[in-house]
Amino acid sequence: MTATRPAISAPRGAAGRIATVRRAGGLAAVAPVDEFVLGLPEVSLRPFVNRYVGYRQRADIPLVRRESAGVFVVLILGWGAPLDVTDPRSAQRGVTSVDSFVAGTFDGWCTTRTVGVGEGVELLLAPLTARRLLGLPLSELTNRAVGVGQLPGGWLDRLRGRLAETPGWSERFALLDRVLAARLAASPPVDARLDWAWRWLVSSGGRGSVGVLADELGWSRRHLASRFRQEVGLPPKMAARLLRFQRAYAVLTDVGPTAGAPAGVDQPEVGAVDWATVATRYGYYDQSHLIRDFRQFAGATPAALFAARAPAG
Repeated sequence: MTATRPAISAPRGAAGRIATVRRAGGLAAVAPVDEFVLGLPEVSLRPFVNRYVGYRQRADIPLVRRESAGVFVVLILGWGAPLDVTDPRSAQRGVTSVDSFVAGTFDGWCTTRTVGVGEGVELLLAPLTARRLLGLPLSELTNRAVGVGQLPGGWLDRLRGRLAETPGWSERFALLDRVLAARLAASPPVDARLDWAWRWLVSSGGRGSVGVLADELGWSRRHLASRFRQEVGLPPKMAARLLRFQRAYAVLTDVGPTAGAPAGVDQPEVGAVDWATVATRYGYYDQSHLIRDFRQFAGATPAALFAARAPAG
């Protein structure tokens, strides 16, 4: 699942590790101000955790969002209004009335629904980091959202309670630093060959050949697929497709339709984006190939998603 975030220029405050963004406007179901507080983990954690996202959001009427597929794990540790997570392909894959959950790697879009005031922290974890933190192979979470109270050990449920009782985002992020660092220190590392394979796929942007990857490892394609399914939750070919899709999807969300354009350059109007060029840039055969992946993984065409974006600021 992919969450849309407001852009920020640079972290500020709390020794450069915290940035607070308040965004006006948006959907009618959302109160005039959404608050997102972005925090950088301590330096030793940054190879594993990219950032913390604290949030507080009010929905006076049910707020439904469509969340795209992704080869990453979503961890929500929240307090306040509960959420429902629904996969339209199977009701058994979702979870209802939870404020905290883990969503494994997904190869299809799903929806979230909430009403009321929700507050919490979101982490997006690379699959092998999530495998270490959760202490279970991600095959057990593929295409599933699970309330943290259902996970073994109860440590995430206890962490959620401690975060709720902790005043201030800086203090909450510091608590996450301590707990996650201790958890990683106590967990065995993943197979170095599997870690290398994952990094190889990421560095290729999902464009590398799975056959070449297997040859580089000295594994058969079957063995490579088996290991990926077990530990990452998806076979390498699907993981590569999702990595490529995520890069293309980011054009619509984090960086806008003119990725890399200097500040001050006007963005194109809806309908002006050259989707064929976007497709080529991110390794698709053609524009129709890009559109098929967007329909499968995000539930809509890239043009429709771009047109439906809530206005910033």
